[in-house]
Amino acid sequence: MRPTPHRALATGVFTAAALIALSLPATAAQPEPSAAAACTPAQSVVNGGFENGTSPWTESPSGIVTSRTGQSAHGGTSFAWLDGSGRTRTDTLTQSVTVPGGCTTATLSFYLHVDTAETTSSTAYDKLTAKVGSTTLATYSNLDRASGYVRKTIDVSSYAGQTVNLAFTGTEDSSLQTSFVLDDIALDTSGTTTPPPADAVRTPAAPAYTVSLSSDSTGTVWNGHQSATFTNASATALSEVYLRLWDNYHGTCSAPPIKVSNVTGGTAGDLSVACTALKITLPAPLAQGQSATIGFDLGITVPDGADRFGHDGAFSFIGNALPVLAVRDGAGWHLDPYTNNGESFYSLAADFKVTLDHPSSLLVPATGTSTDTPGSSGRTVTTATASKVRDFAWAAGPFSKISGTSPGGVPVNVYSVSGISSANAQSMLSTAKSAVDAHAGRFGAYPYGELDAVIDNNFWFGGMEYPGFVLDLVSTTALTHEIGHQWWYGIVGDDEYNTPWLDESFTDYATDLAQGKTGSGCWSSVSWASSAEKITNSMAYWDAHSSRYSTVVYGYGKCALHDLRRVLGDTAMAKLLKDYAAAHWYGVSTTAEFKAAAQAATSTDLTSFWTQHRIDG
Repeated sequence: MRPTPHRALATGVFTAAALIALSLPATAAQPEPSAAAACTPAQSVVNGGFENGTSPWTESPSGIVTSRTGQSAHGGTSFAWLDGSGRTRTDTLTQSVTVPGGCTTATLSFYLHVDTAETTSSTAYDKLTAKVGSTTLATYSNLDRASGYVRKTIDVSSYAGQTVNLAFTGTEDSSLQTSFVLDDIALDTSGTTTPPPADAVRTPAAPAYTVSLSSDSTGTVWNGHQSATFTNASATALSEVYLRLWDNYHGTCSAPPIKVSNVTGGTAGDLSVACTALKITLPAPLAQGQSATIGFDLGITVPDGADRFGHDGAFSFIGNALPVLAVRDGAGWHLDPYTNNGESFYSLAADFKVTLDHPSSLLVPATGTSTDTPGSSGRTVTTATASKVRDFAWAAGPFSKISGTSPGGVPVNVYSVSGISSANAQSMLSTAKSAVDAHAGRFGAYPYGELDAVIDNNFWFGGMEYPGFVLDLVSTTALTHEIGHQWWYGIVGDDEYNTPWLDESFTDYATDLAQGKTGSGCWSSVSWASSAEKITNSMAYWDAHSSRYSTVVYGYGKCALHDLRRVLGDTAMAKLLKDYAAAHWYGVSTTAEFKAAAQAATSTDLTSFWTQHRIDG
């Protein structure tokens, strides 16, 4: 995603003065989870967004769950507001939850917003502690004030197979209010203690998606059907698959913007991972080499907002809206949460055929190569086909369109919202044609047919990449960066949640090369915030340290690659990246594989290089 810093996670104020106690019932024994139990990934908290009133929460005193003015929700309209009175006070909010057995990962997460009248910079008057039983997991205070909601996560894996009492308790002293506002509380589980796949093969493999959708008059509501055919590539049988409904992050579980219903070819389970994952149990285990097809009705409602999934007035941007299959490998199912700070979208290369029926007044740029045919009165049917892409995105609106062909033969289309001057549109077309050829010359020929760039200066981010389709501001650097992602994320895939550097650092390095920047001396400005900060950290780390994400992953990451080029030499580095891209074409890159390839390209021992640049893995 964009080479510029993200906005804050949400409006509102966050600090820490609501005591989160995850305590075992006093009279309950602590049963040992069965080592043979299979994990069913699930969301254990009910009504974590408070959109359905108080049930099943117990609040003391009443009125903690509210939508009153003075504070705002992270999602939806309701939230839990503890304390905030400026007098001695203790508020509690509790719910009994059962953590499924057999799971290796159980994570309590919540969005916390604290606003405080305390002015001290040294004394913690109002406190938040997180407990399991009598064990304190974390302590915060009025000193931790921040300008918006902040997502907190706590590992509660040791309670798999148990029923626990989840309690939020806010304590406030006798003067100067501190408000503790909670929203979107979740307790997600994943992983399994049953034997993992016998090999590291990624499956379900070779997905093929067929989609037929029809829009309303505005292009913000789409309904229809989707099917997915896939093959089990692993020696371990495939008993279930998971669909990622990523854009449910942008709504609530009670009113999700992505709705799947009438599933065929399997049995749908409960939504999990904040309603972004849907388990579908297959009728019978799928052996290695066997294929299956699932189908379902699909409804998409695009929310308001100039976002990668949102509409800016009459212009809709529809990224990550089509459900895609989650990946299982030697580590089990990858069911990571959505991150708004970067990307979570780990998927395997797939084929898409997507038919979009829409009013003829709307242009519909999309992933792949598109053809338009007349539909019913006043409507057009856009059919987009794409091979070996990791996702599919489109837009809909009364765009202005200009087109051209790069010197290397790639058709390029620029779609602009109203307010983008023709001069700026032409500049972006020129940038796109230059960038796609520059990257292709370094990393291999662009394989996706046409390239669509959708331009809107109201995007809060710099840009966002999808295969053959990018969203961007009027920015030469940002557009060059997003087109670089066609290789680093699109063609050479990676686990974007756990190794974001493999697409962002590499793409920023590619952007520098395309713009003639050598990165001379850029490593000299590196200053680490802590010993835990590394280029190779996951989005779980960066979501907890969001102010450092762009600096380290984009800035330090590309500088490390410039430094590696200086160690290897320009010619060897260029060959390394081109050969590495070819070896991972339509595959998945890992940090270990890249380090091994780099080491093979030089006689210099790179051990100290990786240590100095904090590239682990």
